[in-house]
Amino acid sequence: MADAMEQLYQQVILDHSREQHGAGEIALFDGESFQVNPTCGDQVTLRVRMEHGDGAPTVAEVGWVGQGCSISQASLSILNDLVTGQDITTVDRLNETFRELMHNRGKELDAEKQDSLEDAAAFVGVARYPARIKCALLGWMALRDALAHALTAEPSQKEDS
Repeated sequence: MADAMEQLYQQVILDHSREQHGAGEIALFDGESFQVNPTCGDQVTLRVRMEHGDGAPTVAEVGWVGQGCSISQASLSILNDLVTGQDITTVDRLNETFRELMHNRGKELDAEKQDSLEDAAAFVGVARYPARIKCALLGWMALRDALAHALTAEPSQKEDS
């Protein structure tokens, strides 16, 4: 059973590394972050556009351009799927849950947290390899930084020229 689940998780990561959901620049954005993993050279520029309506700000769009291993690229793709359309409170919770998964040494989280991560739960095996944890977290660090910039900026004030 464990082998079958591990193969499924590997396939999810490979599929996302090929499909790269959210890959590409977005012209209108509120926050941007460039991150590099100095260990392996993976890098990403991530942009986020927010919607400010009633209640907490919402992630309207994520766009990213990067290069790196299949783990970093798949993590960015899954991140895009998870956070687009979510309010900032939910995004922060997802970010913390993913970080917890990555620092859990390959052990699954409780069922509720595991389920909240959707495809990102496939990275549970990556946590067994300390050198690869930074690859999986690269996009999430960029997201956190881009959101910090977005939440202190005027709404959709930046446009790519």
